[in-house]
Amino acid sequence: MGAGTLTTVGLAALLVAVALIARGGLQLGPLTTVEVGVDAGTGVLGAVAVLTPGAVRRPWGMATLGLMALLAILTAASITWSVDAGDSWVEANRTLSYVAVFAAGVALARVAPERWPSLVAATVLAGLTVSAYALATKVFPGALSPDEVYARLREPFGYWNAVGLMAALAAPGCLWLGSRRTGHAALNALAYPALGLLLVTILLAYSRGSLLALVIGCGVWFAAVPLRLRGVAVLATSAAGAVVACAWAFGQRGLSQDRVALAERSAAGHEFGLVLVAMVVVLLAAGLGIGFALAQRAPSPATRRRVGLAVLVCVSLVPVALVGALALSQRGLGGSVSKGWSDLTNPNASTPANTADRLTAVGSVRARYWHEALQIFKAHQVAGVGAGGYATVRPRYRQDTLDVRHAHGYIVQTLADLGLAGLAVSLALLAAWLAAAARTTGPWRGPRTGAFVPERVGMVTLAAVVVTFGVHSFVDWTWFVPGNAMLALLCAGWVAARGPLGAGVPAGVPLIARVRGGLRDRRLAPLAAAAVLVGLVGAWTAYQPQRSVDAGDSALTALEGKDLAKARAEADNARRINPLSVEPLYDRSAIELSAGRLPAARAALQAAINLQPSNPEPWQRLAEFELYSAGNPRAALNALGPALYLDPRSPSGQALFLEATRKTGATP
Repeated sequence: MGAGTLTTVGLAALLVAVALIARGGLQLGPLTTVEVGVDAGTGVLGAVAVLTPGAVRRPWGMATLGLMALLAILTAASITWSVDAGDSWVEANRTLSYVAVFAAGVALARVAPERWPSLVAATVLAGLTVSAYALATKVFPGALSPDEVYARLREPFGYWNAVGLMAALAAPGCLWLGSRRTGHAALNALAYPALGLLLVTILLAYSRGSLLALVIGCGVWFAAVPLRLRGVAVLATSAAGAVVACAWAFGQRGLSQDRVALAERSAAGHEFGLVLVAMVVVLLAAGLGIGFALAQRAPSPATRRRVGLAVLVCVSLVPVALVGALALSQRGLGGSVSKGWSDLTNPNASTPANTADRLTAVGSVRARYWHEALQIFKAHQVAGVGAGGYATVRPRYRQDTLDVRHAHGYIVQTLADLGLAGLAVSLALLAAWLAAAARTTGPWRGPRTGAFVPERVGMVTLAAVVVTFGVHSFVDWTWFVPGNAMLALLCAGWVAARGPLGAGVPAGVPLIARVRGGLRDRRLAPLAAAAVLVGLVGAWTAYQPQRSVDAGDSALTALEGKDLAKARAEADNARRINPLSVEPLYDRSAIELSAGRLPAARAALQAAINLQPSNPEPWQRLAEFELYSAGNPRAALNALGPALYLDPRSPSGQALFLEATRKTGATP
């Protein structure tokens, strides 16, 4: 196995590990594991980059990296004004790890720019592996998802749109693999079944956002890469196979309906497995046939122009056909457009059913979340409510009883959490990356002929991956999913740092030899040590919230064992580790209540209120304490006033209010 293959497999394994360990990024423990590994690993990689002579000739990508760091600094600074400082610390750690991944892409592009095919191939392999696992939950539900109640694919992230996005991120790499003129024809032909499986994954996840992101990302690829006919052959052939497989799947109740018995799901899943195998075989044969045909006799320029014109006409007819269909509909063109716009933007519009029909629907619950985020922004325009604060403040504005943690869109989430300051930094970051990407992929750079050399096609492919992620992040919260975000950020860092093609480190000198040469330069040793130290500090900081949770769990375990002294000590330790979280105070209140010390239990809850006065949860916990433990319904009503002001639609808060009111003898 050659060095290039090892690099590809290694990068793909790391990306898959991030996806499988962190999952949806909502559980602190798995998220912390990924963050600690990423921060420490990037520190070591940064030291290697420093010690590699010639790796830092020009500061390509450093402006973008600096703005990424500025975003992390702003996120961390928001702890000082956040409505939930504990969540802000978690988001600061997440953003710092994202900066580390971007920095890893920068470092890799500097020390080994000739390994760009490995990164492109790794995006395909990682996305395909995750998609294969998601599809396997359909084929073998008894072994992988016996308790699944939804038909939509959602594993391993626990969120269907994240699954769809992971498949979409791998699609540009499939276009690169199937259309390149280099490499073995049999290997290139694998792009056909790979892309077919990715498209099946997106369709079975019912992910409209992923389809939109895929279309735009592939559009960037086709607009910038001259291998359009080869790319069209890959995309059209794979799409045909995927559509046939999905059409069959959508007709099976065991695959397309929610809450179906496991036996029926298993029977349909096994048949679906055979359909997928047949699709893979047919697409592989088609890929081999097309590849060998092109190798034996390439199309003439005239044929390419004619086929290209035919493809352009077909693409142009799509919107024409869409307009015609709307004009012939019951509402007519104007009525259909008006209805679609209302479904898209009306916060109170009905949402589509959780079936395959939603792939053609316009309505979405996102308009409601966006509206609420903008309401939060209007009340906190300059700096927002603090990173991660949307989930805490939203209950004050919501018109439902759903607990939603994210605004389902990067821009509206940033406006709510970080205000205009966060949006300004984000826009500057976007502009800097676009400028860096144009410098790397621009046709006015590179060889004198201006031709698209293989590396330029590879850089465009990586840029298309980033665009795909960016489009999806505009309409969903996948920025918070490490498996999605870290793959895209690694590609973004590489593209930003590569610089004009031809300006990299000369190939042929082994990396180990270059690092040994750097070790002889005493001036570089302190910088390398500093890089490792920064990585270790980041890893240590990321670990502290989870360390506090572990101490809190130990406190509750000691409480169950009636060891009150140890329970108090562990609760105090949890608070020392993470003084921004209210959880250790809740634990301390429970411990004191178990000991019969009501004043101390009340004091702990009041301390939680002082720590997060804009959070309705501490107020409601105090109300529960006063009503059930202290037997003081009037004090409970006093605490419920702020709680219901901050979360007026809380079912539990309303129930407490009614019960406390009855116990006081007053009329509700």
